[in-house]
Amino acid sequence: MASATGTRRREPRPTGFEEASHGDGRAADAAGTGKDPADRRPASSLTRKLLAINLAPLALFVAGVLYLDNYREGLIAAKIDSLSTHGEVIAGALGETVVAVGRDDATQPPLTHIMETQARSLIRRLVIGVGVRARLFHATGEMIADSRELLGVGGLVQAEALPPPGDESELDRWLRRVDRIVLGIAPAFGEYEPYVERAEQAAADYSELGAALAGGTGHALRDAGRDGLILTVAVPVSHYRQVQGALLLSSTLEDVETELREARSDILVLALIAFAATVLLSIYLAGTIARPVKRLAEAADDVRFGFGKAGSIPDFGGRGDEIGELSRALIDMTRALEQRTVATEQFAADVAHEIKNPLSSLKSATEILPKIEDDERRDTLLRIATEDLRRIDRLITDISDASRLDAELNRATAGPVDIGGLLESLATVLAATWGEDGPHLELGPDLDRGRPAGRFTVDGVEDRLVQVMRNLLDNARSFSPAGGTVTIGCRRQGRWIEVTVSDRGPGIPAGREEAIFTRFYSDRPEGEKFGTHSGLGLSISRQIVEAHGGAVGAGNLGADPDRPEGARFVVRLPAAEAP
Repeated sequence: MASATGTRRREPRPTGFEEASHGDGRAADAAGTGKDPADRRPASSLTRKLLAINLAPLALFVAGVLYLDNYREGLIAAKIDSLSTHGEVIAGALGETVVAVGRDDATQPPLTHIMETQARSLIRRLVIGVGVRARLFHATGEMIADSRELLGVGGLVQAEALPPPGDESELDRWLRRVDRIVLGIAPAFGEYEPYVERAEQAAADYSELGAALAGGTGHALRDAGRDGLILTVAVPVSHYRQVQGALLLSSTLEDVETELREARSDILVLALIAFAATVLLSIYLAGTIARPVKRLAEAADDVRFGFGKAGSIPDFGGRGDEIGELSRALIDMTRALEQRTVATEQFAADVAHEIKNPLSSLKSATEILPKIEDDERRDTLLRIATEDLRRIDRLITDISDASRLDAELNRATAGPVDIGGLLESLATVLAATWGEDGPHLELGPDLDRGRPAGRFTVDGVEDRLVQVMRNLLDNARSFSPAGGTVTIGCRRQGRWIEVTVSDRGPGIPAGREEAIFTRFYSDRPEGEKFGTHSGLGLSISRQIVEAHGGAVGAGNLGADPDRPEGARFVVRLPAAEAP
């Protein structure tokens, strides 16, 4: 039939102006309302997998650091509580046993004082073997007793060797500080107050003793150099709620540091486990991500150099992640390229065939022309040659338009197109162009000019949609009988805008409803001059409609398929979304 054309049924694809309607133009899904399952993107499971794998070792390390920090604070707090409790026990014992009560004058309140000899003896018995140093200070601030200076067993003075002052190198001091910072018992910025022990000690040398002499408790942490950190706890020594003095207990944090070093060793073990887990997980990632991507890249190179096809690309679609999506995309892309290549080859063959016929006729006419002496026959041959040249020119023009169509649609910018207004304007122009000899052009009831505009709006390229409608109307005109009617209808069905063009001609031969869209197909009415149509009109129309995400089909009017009452073309385009 008519300028029926078209090459193959192409799967519609998104263009530069039509992304939202991807997959909506499939002919088989033209009446559907759901999205193509192939367009459903999988969840970002690969992203979640990467995050989980990379965060797992970090979480282990952070958990270890938090554990060490809490453990350190707990150890120091326990050390302070232990010294405070020990100090309160000793202070209570001192207050009950070594405080003497006397009266110089019966009219005055009783006088109390600490018995120094008994205090030294009691302190020695209470702190021996505990690893704690105890110092007792009078309420006036003088030091009464020091467990380090007490007599040992048998009356011998206990001697404790101390390192000579000032022989610690700067490197040793720096390494010791770094070690304490790593353990968390020294601040990263700033330093502890240095521990200084004077030859003649007094309560004023230790700030925490001031709180104890006032009836409270206090503690302090000081840096004693190579001896480490010194923790001191001061508690009051009272007798019947009267503060007689203060007891200062001091201890190193050596046991705390030992505990922390053991915990740090556990953290290092945990870090090694995290490192090993990271290595194993990296190997796992290499197997699940890097290797599949490499296989896809190699397969893509094979396709690029012509050694492979769509079937040679690994299919990882069952993974359900981005790698599977990439695999499916590469397979679909390769199949589309293969189809495009086959279509291009077929198009080239069809073009060569269509041009070869008029060229052969033209060649025969020009070869015979010099041998013809009859003027009438010469004129006939010249007329044939001229018609062949016109046919070749028309074929080249239509072929050029068809070959540029994809590129032009990809570069075009889409916009809202009022299909109802477009059809009304086109009908007015064509009615004047066809004149009295052409068929009568009739608009359907939904295209009544009295109704508001904008009811049938689509997103697309207006010039190309005009080309589709003009091709369909020209085709209907060429098959309409004298005095016939061509009817244009337009209506909205769900998310589709449906345009119909009907004529009262002989209809479409049975079984040729799809063939008429084939490129260079031509089945013209009787009496029409041969070569008037190139057979590309309907093919170009389908190509434009599918590029807009729509579909076009054809059928006959009437209930009797053997005696059609005319032909009917239906164009379905996705309706534009409301702003």
